[in-house]
Amino acid sequence: MNSFRRNLTLTVAASLLVWACAAHAEQKLKDKDCLACHSDATLNEDANGGKVSLYVDENKLKHSVHGDLFSCVDCHKDVKSLAHETTPQKVACAQCHADAQDAYAHGAHAKAAKAGGAPAATCVDCHGGAHEILAAGDAGSPVNHGNIPVTCGKCHGQKFLVEKNGESAQTFVSYQESVHGLATEKGSKKAAVCTDCHGTHEILPANDEKSPIYKFNVPATCGKCHTAVEQTFMQSIHGQGISRGNGLAPVCTDCHGIHSIKAHIDPNSSVSEQNLARTTCARCHEGVRLSQEFGVQGNRVSTYLDSYHGLASEGGSVVVANCASCHGVHNILPSSDPRSTINKANLDVTCGKCHQGVTQKFTLNKVHMDGSRSNDIGSIVVRWVRWFYLALIFAVIGVMFLHNFIIWRSKAVTRRGMQNPSMVRMTTNQRWQHLVLLTSFIVLVLTGFALKFPYSWLAEVLGMGEHLRSMIHRIAGVILIGAGIYHLFYLAAAREGRRLICALAPVPRDVFDVWGTMRYYLGLSKERPKFGRFSYAEKAEYWALVWGTALMGLTGIMLWAKVWVGNLLARWWIDVATSIHFYEAILATLAIVVWHFYQVFLDPDVYPMNWAWWDGKMPVEHYREEHGLDTEALAEAEASEQADADSDGQAKPSADPWSE
Repeated sequence: MNSFRRNLTLTVAASLLVWACAAHAEQKLKDKDCLACHSDATLNEDANGGKVSLYVDENKLKHSVHGDLFSCVDCHKDVKSLAHETTPQKVACAQCHADAQDAYAHGAHAKAAKAGGAPAATCVDCHGGAHEILAAGDAGSPVNHGNIPVTCGKCHGQKFLVEKNGESAQTFVSYQESVHGLATEKGSKKAAVCTDCHGTHEILPANDEKSPIYKFNVPATCGKCHTAVEQTFMQSIHGQGISRGNGLAPVCTDCHGIHSIKAHIDPNSSVSEQNLARTTCARCHEGVRLSQEFGVQGNRVSTYLDSYHGLASEGGSVVVANCASCHGVHNILPSSDPRSTINKANLDVTCGKCHQGVTQKFTLNKVHMDGSRSNDIGSIVVRWVRWFYLALIFAVIGVMFLHNFIIWRSKAVTRRGMQNPSMVRMTTNQRWQHLVLLTSFIVLVLTGFALKFPYSWLAEVLGMGEHLRSMIHRIAGVILIGAGIYHLFYLAAAREGRRLICALAPVPRDVFDVWGTMRYYLGLSKERPKFGRFSYAEKAEYWALVWGTALMGLTGIMLWAKVWVGNLLARWWIDVATSIHFYEAILATLAIVVWHFYQVFLDPDVYPMNWAWWDGKMPVEHYREEHGLDTEALAEAEASEQADADSDGQAKPSADPWSE
């Protein structure tokens, strides 16, 4: 009995040993059998020449992270025989990487894939082909630190892909041009790449509280590399606000940017000396939002820009103090904190960095001086000085202007009286048209640019609210358009109007007159061109006026009726109309100042002005000089009429035909 039991035990043990050896031999054989077919490159094409996924590069498989750890059936568990009766199922990485798969399932990529929008990244998109996956430490791995930007850029750098999910490919471009992207490109192993900020498998959107780029988590995320800066920042007034859950407090990305972070010495950086005050700090400290919510004073940037420091900075100085020079960079603290660089006890040291030898007495003066609001003695005195000088300037300059105007008027009238005889240059109707045009144009220029430049001296001088400004601007616009429509009827219906448009019609001779005039005044020719009733300069100005009035009127109506136009046409037509309206206004204004004002006021031949716009008269002698051809034509017509009168036996008129 004992012998039977012993023999049975030995038999079972031998059978188990043989079965284990056979199983082991079968496993090794199975790998060889798989590669016997799948290492054949000819299997990479089907009968029609299309690509299929049968080919496995045995060399790459051997050097992959899985090569020495697993066999084929460890991943392809459904493959039971060499002759596949059914197509093998897609390998699930979660079989071994359950934690990574669980993290991925909660991330933005998995959610995007479920939503069915644009294609979302999967394991192989980031780690590479299933048989060629390399360890992250391998320089050839797509998830190696230096290769991460390129790997993520395969999708996030493609405009047609990311825009389907409401994103922008510009973020990838911005990163490439940032201080982090440039450092990574140069081979830095420490510079931040996509995964350092966004995570690896569980990539979450910025509005998710668990995301490393969620606003309140940003300091800790950046602190993984910038530890000392994070510690300093969290002790500052901004860091304290973040710790208390204040969403208005800035974090790293609010000042430095997100993907487009640049070195502070780069003039394009938001924290460069040139941009710090006006661009970065102004976002929070210029408006009233902080004042209303937390009692923090506003207008900090405008008062800085009004000071010597601000004016010099705007002028291009790179050594003058800016916000960070006084308040610090990451260690910004309120003035009440003894550690603050702007605490009263520390101001002599802070100011002394630039102004050597200063004492605390020097620092008692305010830097952000807003005289209209503060009630300290210095601001009160400055306020009184300001009002005193405004009144003094108004009175003194007003008296000077009145004195000179009286003298100028008397001399101008006297000189005007010495210029007889004269002739009619503009009829009463034409002068009224010109006066309406002149008045409405000036009002439109003032009220239009006051909207475009609300902080300019022009807007301050007008001193009107937006409702009144817009109302006056539109009334002036209607008057200008009305004057233009009336002028068209005048040209068509009135005899003088028809004569006017014929005289203003461009002719080929005008081109030669331009060339001849320039040659004459440059001393290259002794003969000055003769002009008809209107010179080329007057014709050019008239037709420019017609073009500008029509264009400004059309675009002005489009902007006034923007809802109707926006519903009728594409929305971008409103943007185009706005752009045309603005730049045409600049062109028209400069043309009037440079071209028309010269002919009316600055031409030495008409000084102090051409009075035709006022009384319609022009000295005959000046007309002969400026419009020789028309003078000759008028003289011939007068001689012909006189000859006809003589033949009829009528008396010759005694009056000068040029006099009025």
